[in-house]
Amino acid sequence: MRRYIRVLTPLLIMLMAVLLSGCGEQYLVLDPKGPIGESQKDLIYITTILCLVIVVPVLILTGYIVWRYRDKKGNNAPYQPNWNHSTKLEIIWWSIPIVIIAILAIVTAKYTYELEPSKPIASAKAPITIEVTSLDWKWLFTYPEEGISTVNYLQIPEGTPIQFRLTSDTAMNSFWIPQLGGQIYTMSGMAMTLYLQADEIGNYYGSGANFTGEHFAQMTFNVKTTSEDDYKAWVQEVKTTAPALTQEGFEKLTEPSVETVQSFSSFPEGLFQKVVMQYIGEGGSAHHHGGSTAAEEDTNMDHDMDMSDTDMKDMDGMDMNHDQETSTNQHSH
Repeated sequence: MRRYIRVLTPLLIMLMAVLLSGCGEQYLVLDPKGPIGESQKDLIYITTILCLVIVVPVLILTGYIVWRYRDKKGNNAPYQPNWNHSTKLEIIWWSIPIVIIAILAIVTAKYTYELEPSKPIASAKAPITIEVTSLDWKWLFTYPEEGISTVNYLQIPEGTPIQFRLTSDTAMNSFWIPQLGGQIYTMSGMAMTLYLQADEIGNYYGSGANFTGEHFAQMTFNVKTTSEDDYKAWVQEVKTTAPALTQEGFEKLTEPSVETVQSFSSFPEGLFQKVVMQYIGEGGSAHHHGGSTAAEEDTNMDHDMDMSDTDMKDMDGMDMNHDQETSTNQHSH
């Protein structure tokens, strides 16, 4: 039996290596196309290497000890261990993990600060604002500066920071474009902020990364990055050829359904703010789904929004910049 195990073990390892090599294209987070995704990939590599410094020697020593001191056939000697203590060895194998953990803490703190989702990306170009609303089971994107909106489709210019402002009409979801950056939650009654940037022209996969019911797996969208001229031409084309998104049309979108890509030449004024504020009652208290009270959060609403003073007071406490898991669920899970 042991002979078969010795033969099968390396074969299984080789088989796993072959199978994993065929999954390379699925690890989109390791093929970043923007500064945020690139920094997150660096963090993944650094933490993995530091962890392997501990894990690999431990696994090797474990295998050696098991093999070296295994019970052998015909061994009838009594078990009489001779215990020894080495202060030098104790210092070595405790100091190395402690030093590595300290390095991990410093590296993680540094990247966590740099990858704060609401932190603007340094660029000579002004950011473009896109408002994101997660619906059942689709994504609505509104471009307030361009006056257009889309469903399940994003188009952005290369090399330009994108300020995503995100909320949810109903259930909490998670907005994720793996090659551009980590995911961030969309929550009803809250306006989240996320900065991303694509540095290469191409098509990128986007999806919802949080379970929201029957068709949550179909909450995917395409992100197309083009040159700035092509982006402006696309905006103009949508304005001149697409129908308008009316209030009735928006209410239809809020009904649970799976939708294909759609474009609209306009949308109801203040739509995003109305979605955020829809569960806020008198005095700024939340009446989300029958009266549950929402916790107050620090205000981080943009002052250039077209809102009245009363609306701004109501919004106070409802804007939350969500720090993701830098799992890497951070701007980084």
